Amino acid sequence: METLDCTGLSCPQPVIRTKQFIESKPGVNRFVVEVDNDASAQNVARFAENQGFTVNVGSNGSVLKVQADKSHEGSPIAQEEATAQSIEKTLILITSDCMGSGDEMLGGKLMMNYINTLEEMGEALWRIIFLNSGVKLTVEGAQTLPVLHKLESQGIDILVCGTCLTHFDLLEQKKVGETTNMLDVVTSMQLAGKVISV
Repeated sequence: METLDCTGLSCPQPVIRTKQFIESKPGVNRFVVEVDNDASAQNVARFAENQGFTVNVGSNGSVLKVQADKSHEGSPIAQEEATAQSIEKTLILITSDCMGSGDEMLGGKLMMNYINTLEEMGEALWRIIFLNSGVKLTVEGAQTLPVLHKLESQGIDILVCGTCLTHFDLLEQKKVGETTNMLDVVTSMQLAGKVISV
């Protein structure tokens, strides 16, 4: 089994290296990616699963090992992304925990109202990505959690930046969505029919 050493690399390099490895090895069925932080492990695992691999994450001291084995069942998420591209879904980028500038308390209320109203977009709403301080809306204690859980249960993809969570020391407090990376963000923007940044 081949091993890809991505220790010491910052996000999204471990995912990009994994992508390049898979593309350079057509037909590869098993491999291991070594990383040194939880965010990278989650991102690599998610990417490998999207490529049709089943994933196991273990550890050896400070090194996390993401073991990927080829699945023959296909990738539901990858299929969803192809569908999303064909029917032009809307991607929402939320880059702050408040809306606008001038008064943080007012901005927080406006953001809460905005997220509560997203459901009105109906089938057009495809994916929500939280970046920078926007990740604070996805962690334990956030007032936005109930509506985000509801949206997720309705099939809306919710992705949360792993680098941002790590920066704010909130990775372990995330309560909704999947940890993501910049490669996912760029790919999502390519697949979406419309991108709205808040």
